Amino acid sequence: MKFSPKRLAPATLCAALILSPVTASAEPASYTIDDEHFAISFQVMHLGYANVIGMFTEAEGAFEYDSETNDISAGAVTIQADSVFTNHERRDDHLRSVDFLYVDDYPEIVFAVGDFEPTGDNTGKLSGNLELRGETKPVTLDVTFNKAADYPFGHEKFTVGISAETTIKRSEWGITYGLNMVGDEIKLQFELEAIKE
Repeated sequence: MKFSPKRLAPATLCAALILSPVTASAEPASYTIDDEHFAISFQVMHLGYANVIGMFTEAEGAFEYDSETNDISAGAVTIQADSVFTNHERRDDHLRSVDFLYVDDYPEIVFAVGDFEPTGDNTGKLSGNLELRGETKPVTLDVTFNKAADYPFGHEKFTVGISAETTIKRSEWGITYGLNMVGDEIKLQFELEAIKE
């Protein structure tokens, strides 16, 4: 006999619905970071006086994202190391040299997405691997999901806005030049909008 909910008694039907597995999340979708709304900044203490603040001006990335569960499941961000900018030409040239980023041999800085652990309704910790100067080390980013909705103008596609930050020690990636002058700890911040494909 063909199964039909219409043949179940009301109590039996209620029990069947309660015991049936329910999927709470949508399927993850692919998102591409909008390069017009993508900022990567860093800051490091200089001689104990003040932080030097800089940024990388060229980067791209994509990831898998579930808008119902705020889960990031895969993806990567690639930064062009020679796009480093601190508003000081001689310092920027030094940062590109073998003493720091060594961009001639290591032109890209790559963050590869690992696991995501939610910590609140719109926050979580995103683990992954950061490749810098040929060394790959694990890092964890504190992530805030600011908004996920259809964009109000322009492309009008579904878009997620994210803020993320972490602090790394540059010495762990072999960048040890001038540790008595320039801090070991580097704070990294990411601000981005990513568009659903």
